[in-house]
Amino acid sequence: MKPFFDVMDIDAVLALKARFEPVGAARIALEQALGRFLAEDLVADRDLPGFDRATMDGYAVRAASTYGASEGNPAYLNLVGAVGMGRTPDHRVGPGQASRIATGGMLPEGADAVVMIEHAEAVDDTTLEVYRSVAPGQHMVARDEDAARGEVLLPAGRRLRAQEIGLLAACGHTSVRVFDVPRVGIISTGDEVVPVTAEPAPGQVRDVNAYTLAALVAQAGGAPERYGIVKDRYEDLLDVCRRALAEKRMVLVSGGSSVGTRDLTEAVLSALSESSILVHGVSISPGKPTILARCGTKAFWGLPGHVTSAMVVFMVLVRPFLIHIGGGTGETPVRVRARLARNVASAQGRVDYVRVRLAEKEGQLWAEPILGASGLIRTMIAADGLMAVDLNSEGLERGAEVEVLLA
Repeated sequence: MKPFFDVMDIDAVLALKARFEPVGAARIALEQALGRFLAEDLVADRDLPGFDRATMDGYAVRAASTYGASEGNPAYLNLVGAVGMGRTPDHRVGPGQASRIATGGMLPEGADAVVMIEHAEAVDDTTLEVYRSVAPGQHMVARDEDAARGEVLLPAGRRLRAQEIGLLAACGHTSVRVFDVPRVGIISTGDEVVPVTAEPAPGQVRDVNAYTLAALVAQAGGAPERYGIVKDRYEDLLDVCRRALAEKRMVLVSGGSSVGTRDLTEAVLSALSESSILVHGVSISPGKPTILARCGTKAFWGLPGHVTSAMVVFMVLVRPFLIHIGGGTGETPVRVRARLARNVASAQGRVDYVRVRLAEKEGQLWAEPILGASGLIRTMIAADGLMAVDLNSEGLERGAEVEVLLA
């Protein structure tokens, strides 16, 4: 066993993701794929949109025929027909010619731009006045501008948002191969923890962590299941951990990493088959006493009992592991740059994550620190994100540019 609080830095912990294999994959219907991670590269089997397409109502032209056109000196072009929606044009556009076209219409052969309808006027059935010149490619998209045949449009590991779903549909896919949703077991421990339906007696707290962690797991793309509250008894915790590890790909034990419960957690991990503790303390605040163990192919986390500490550790450490196990690659949390609204002190030797509220003042984004104990969930509710103070820093001064990890 690693000695307790033989702390690792955050980057070293995150590097351990490579020791855990992603879940399996399956093909599912496209309408069920939102939020899932692609399990294979999506390669375009044809050009998209597949034809030169107008993006404005107007007239398809050769751009060179409009050069120098202005309201005082319009260009006069010959009208040679119109393009029907959803039809292949049966005519071509030559020098000095124009063809009526609507948004989405296919440009006739010879045309390389579209003059907006607002910038032209038909003098009669055969003559068009153009008041503004256009450049080649203006107000149109090329046949392969959205996708070129053979191009990798979406790499394996990309999370499917609405726009990726739309691209898949545009490519004619009705199903897609994605990674399975990683299932995560959540266990709350502690003699002082009671169900949320109970009225806490003095010294007791409701099981807040089970619900906040389940919500964070779902946000990250996992499928959470709560295994209830386990009192500080070895046999009970061992039994629940064994069951959760048999059923899930990752297990989160809340309250099992602090000084008061470390011996119990270590004993349980020692009794679990193929288990080894990889991390027993992280240079992070709040959340220093975090535990990460590997049990066979499964990830086992011992998280702090204080709700804010547990949430910070999840956001910074557990979430990247969960995304990796779920097949995601290259996905990074959303971060913004801001100015620090006031001085913040910190202790060297740890990365201090400070809850901050964001506010815009005179065009500048400011981060206002929200201070409070790690057991106060309201500090997280008031916060828009987390600001990191480097482990080699004793603090930051007002006005310093900081990076905020959005919550």
